[in-house]
Amino acid sequence: MPASDWLLAPGERGNAATRLEHRRADGSAWSEGNEARPLVHGATYFAELLARVRAMRAGDQILFTDWRGDPDERLRGPGTEIAAVLGAAAGRGVIVKGLLWRSHLDGFRFSEEENRSLSEDLEAAGGECLLDLRVRPGGSHHQKMVVLRHPGSPERDVAYVGGIDLCHNRNDDADHRGDRQSMPLAPRYGPHPPWHDVQLALSGPVVGDVEAVFRERWEDPAPLSRSPLMRLRELLAREDTHADALPPQEPDPPPCGTHAVQVLRTYPNRLLRGYPFAPDGERSIARAYLKALKRARTLIYVEDQYLWSPRVVDCFAQALRTCPRLRLAAVIPSVPEQDGFLSGPMNLIGRITALEELRRAGGDRVAVYGLENHAGTPVYVHAKVCVIDDVWAAVGSDNVNMRSWTHDSELSCTVLDRAADPRPPNDPGGLGDGARPFARELRLELMREHLDAGDGEEARLAADGLPADVLCDPSAAFDRLGEAAAALDAWHAAGCRGPRPAGRLRRYVAPRLPTVRRLLATPLHHALVDPDGRPARMRLRGGF
Repeated sequence: MPASDWLLAPGERGNAATRLEHRRADGSAWSEGNEARPLVHGATYFAELLARVRAMRAGDQILFTDWRGDPDERLRGPGTEIAAVLGAAAGRGVIVKGLLWRSHLDGFRFSEEENRSLSEDLEAAGGECLLDLRVRPGGSHHQKMVVLRHPGSPERDVAYVGGIDLCHNRNDDADHRGDRQSMPLAPRYGPHPPWHDVQLALSGPVVGDVEAVFRERWEDPAPLSRSPLMRLRELLAREDTHADALPPQEPDPPPCGTHAVQVLRTYPNRLLRGYPFAPDGERSIARAYLKALKRARTLIYVEDQYLWSPRVVDCFAQALRTCPRLRLAAVIPSVPEQDGFLSGPMNLIGRITALEELRRAGGDRVAVYGLENHAGTPVYVHAKVCVIDDVWAAVGSDNVNMRSWTHDSELSCTVLDRAADPRPPNDPGGLGDGARPFARELRLELMREHLDAGDGEEARLAADGLPADVLCDPSAAFDRLGEAAAALDAWHAAGCRGPRPAGRLRRYVAPRLPTVRRLLATPLHHALVDPDGRPARMRLRGGF
């Protein structure tokens, strides 16, 4: 199977200005020979990041970008606050460089003060962390990456890419009791909102690609903000607004695995002065989804924070219409992040209209679930994961909505395992592509957690007359999710009497919106559906 069947071939990115298109002598648009490891949950990611950073020495490099960073967020207990850990690394002579979104005002529930504090703490420790507002109006830098380089020991290099910020709420684990350092969400999530998230750990040549993404932003000569007021504030506060030069980029780490990995982004077409590395923006995340979804045959498995905007889910709906046996299973938050008078309804309108489009296309072949922990508290799904036919897998910072596909900066990686999975069914899509270990294992790990399919699962399956590897079959796995959710829903409907059924999935049922709130929120939702504002002919050409 040629990788170009699933990944974007040279030129298909739609942005010839990026160095990602020109890094390899053979002209390939992705890297081969990598090892990608999914780190499910913030606690898993934070523990590994802590150990790796503490092992770094003088001359090593830490490069990171983030949407929000809380300086006091603990990676693993007292004394492991992120500012202290990165600051101690800088004190040992590690080169620490960061780009944080400057953020909107805290009065709008954003992260202005937190990001500024982390920047100042790192600057005081000898690192350099810039507050970056080089975005379209109302947009954000949403990329979440950490790159660790070790000159002279490239086999230790690693890059982390995904949905997990270095901030409060993220340090949760499989029990989903929530981060003790919490930010408030809607009241139903409780004082410590349970949080579900995924990050990729990448080793091999792809580390050089992720570093190139950081360097393109770091070396952008445009001012960090075009706002005269912010630039005056920077001047008065004597803020660092000019990026110091980075050391020359080290050669890519050597091959170490069987994974082809493609680095994808979203950048808007920034007004007046565009990004030099994306002068008309970049929508390679959207383009990658459009290409992969055309090959979907059995199961699209999605975990997403939003899953809204009919224009974005149209490519999923088209895949369902094209292939009558294709199914889609999605795991999303059962309750909006905020439940303000208009913010909650606006999110729900976007989701309801998107789900209506999917169900018109696929009927009962579309199943959407929320998560709860064993105490019955909803789990906030912040993961951004998609697995298609156990072949193609994507993990990143991008949500399935218009902002992530057009307006905010985003970073995602698609993984295509070059090794075939020998377990049946080894060709679930029927295209001769064959299931791949990385994509299948990622889907199985996530599904097993949601089904409580841990110790004793083989015995339970045998008691039900099912084979132990039932989840390997995408169609059988789709049915298993529905059965588990139906059992848990029935248990709740019966007043939670008797033993709680295994599993954490609940069928997603959109709440009814009062007419007044819906009428008020609908115009706002439609006004924000395409915040990028590109001319229609550019938006519609090739989808994105």
